[in-house]
Amino acid sequence: MLIVLHFLVFMTANEYFNTDERKQMTQITRQLLERLQDIVPEQDVRHVYELIHAAVTGGYLDRDDNGINPLLHQARTTLMLCQSIVTDRNMAIATMLYPLCHNEFLTEQQIRKTFGDDVALLVHGLLGVSRLYDKQAAIVNENYQKLLLTFADDIRVIIIMIVDRLVMMRAINHHPNETLVHDISMEARYLYAPLAHRLGLYQLKTELEDLSLKYLNRRVYTQIADKLNETKQQREKYVADFIAPIRTELDKTGLKYEMKGRTKSINSIWNKMKKQGVDVSGIYDLFAIRIILDSAPDQEKRDCWLAYSIVTDIYRANPSRHKDWITIPKSNGYESLHITVYGPDDKWVEVQIRTRRMDEVAERGLAAHWRYKGIKSEENLDGWMNSVRDVLEAGSAGQMELIRRMHVDIYDKEVFVFTPRGDLFQLPRGASVLDFAFAVHTRVGQQCVGARVDGKVQRINYKLRNGDTIEVLTASTQTPKQDWLNYVVTGKARNKIRLALNEARMHKAELGRELLQRRFKNRKIDLDEATISRMLKRLGFKTLTDFYVALNDEQLDINQVFTQYEAQLQRQEEAAPLPQGSAEDFVLHPKASDDTQHDDILIIGDNVKGINYRLSKCCNPIYGDKIVGFVASDGAIKIHRADCRNIKHLRERYPYRIIRSAWSGKIGTQFAATLRVVGKDSIGIVANITSVINKMGDTQLRNISVSGNGATFEGYLVIGIGSAALLDELIMKLQNLRGVSLVERRN
Repeated sequence: MLIVLHFLVFMTANEYFNTDERKQMTQITRQLLERLQDIVPEQDVRHVYELIHAAVTGGYLDRDDNGINPLLHQARTTLMLCQSIVTDRNMAIATMLYPLCHNEFLTEQQIRKTFGDDVALLVHGLLGVSRLYDKQAAIVNENYQKLLLTFADDIRVIIIMIVDRLVMMRAINHHPNETLVHDISMEARYLYAPLAHRLGLYQLKTELEDLSLKYLNRRVYTQIADKLNETKQQREKYVADFIAPIRTELDKTGLKYEMKGRTKSINSIWNKMKKQGVDVSGIYDLFAIRIILDSAPDQEKRDCWLAYSIVTDIYRANPSRHKDWITIPKSNGYESLHITVYGPDDKWVEVQIRTRRMDEVAERGLAAHWRYKGIKSEENLDGWMNSVRDVLEAGSAGQMELIRRMHVDIYDKEVFVFTPRGDLFQLPRGASVLDFAFAVHTRVGQQCVGARVDGKVQRINYKLRNGDTIEVLTASTQTPKQDWLNYVVTGKARNKIRLALNEARMHKAELGRELLQRRFKNRKIDLDEATISRMLKRLGFKTLTDFYVALNDEQLDINQVFTQYEAQLQRQEEAAPLPQGSAEDFVLHPKASDDTQHDDILIIGDNVKGINYRLSKCCNPIYGDKIVGFVASDGAIKIHRADCRNIKHLRERYPYRIIRSAWSGKIGTQFAATLRVVGKDSIGIVANITSVINKMGDTQLRNISVSGNGATFEGYLVIGIGSAALLDELIMKLQNLRGVSLVERRN
């Protein structure tokens, strides 16, 4: 070991170090060897020295852009790790050799061969964490901590990184690069300090927070530090003097207890200043005392209030600062008595009184504030971190072996990825490029054609991995496809894809409907959607939408539709009930139209009975309409409106079967009429339309169907109405409604 020590000291004499660094390196090397000599074989030390010497000689450990000496930094980190956490062979070697791998002087395979699998595993975790720094992500993002844990793979890597960041924080005081100081301070404050707290590394956590406050707000830090400009010995003396009379009285009661006294950290004081809106002099509890009682469950409250009375008998309490969380505990289960008393030297001191059980709950619940957003998986993390903290607090010789077995698999159901700008996204394990695209923005997802993942082009079904940097590639012509549902796992992506597919389907259906209307118009046939609906099953469709989509996609022969439509009309007419009446009520009134032609007119109405006639379903004539009769093949007379397109067709083919007709009175009380209404799609438009219909006499709304696209709407109304005159009046009223642009009667 002495030979290796001489080698290491000799190395510090070269030009790699300046004078101050050389002294520091010599001192650190001696302290390290003293701590490691009983647990690290001399052969390992020699190998580490030889590798470092070769790396320095080969220029692999040059200072970084900020002037940081990587070898000195790792030596400091290794020493603090041994002093503050544990003296561990594998962690020490991995910490020293990590920069050699990071700078590509060594490979993980070489480390595994020389120092074993466990050292290689730790180096692998440190390299994984280092890759996160290249992402330049916002470390205040709560997902960054989760991603750090997944990359570390081993909790010992997190412990090394916490110590590493504290060493860095100590080294950058008054560093000329203000951006570097700011970034490292933010990282320490929002990432590593909370992790240190969870692991029970309270001393490291407090120093990280205090140094970050010092660098981020030096004026405030200095102000508080000056106020607390007392030596540690003086502070301890004050606490001892404060506790002494309390201890005397507690001993008289026979209570079993433990008392702790401390001065609050500068960062904690600053947080209270911000919360209370006061300066340092306005903070009551610069000193805090905790009394922890060993009480039986049924004696807890009695013992706490007994200790409370003893403290308040000795020191004057501030009633406004009294907090009783024993009678009514906090929602997170926290129980304690807090009082602020006026202590010696005119100083306010906070005293916390609780039992051992209450203190345990309080300690385990300290991380609850970190879960302010209610992330469920955090509960697993806290429980797992607490088990690690228990091992650390136990201080047993084999604690690092136990921790080594605790792999970081708490986020095995999640994946964390970056945007090119460094924004961090959390997605479920198994998420694809398509999931990520929809997480960024709906339109990005809909137009996604792939992604550039860490510079390499991947398809939309590429499964994301932790730490991937995703640049989504889009095309304006791209639209969601049905098979996309097989590539996504997030609910948002599925819902957006289904919505887009449905919108596209409805658009196709509208195009198909317009196509059918044009074809019917070309053949001079009026299209009745009710008739279309009745023939769907014969064509093999369940809904009108399916039918119209098939037409648009040319999956259905239009001639087949015409054939089925005419057949359906024939079936409807044959199935219509015949009016009942006697032959003697049938009257033909002669009418002389001119000198050359005399035609008979068929008169129909309630007083006409026994005539085999029916109102045609294709045009639904209403009392008051001009009508024409047509003698069907079964001998029945079908009554059409005079302007019915079908009757025009029939007149051309069978003029001899046409009978002029007229009304003699109403048939029943109401007739069915279909209206098409088009207008501006606005809130309340449907209610206004139905209100007008309901206010009309002898009128009833039997059916309504409305569709809109956000700008315009189109509706079809089936109205039960008494006469054509009433229908004309209704159409006029609807036409005058605000937002209605068109009202027309449909056959």
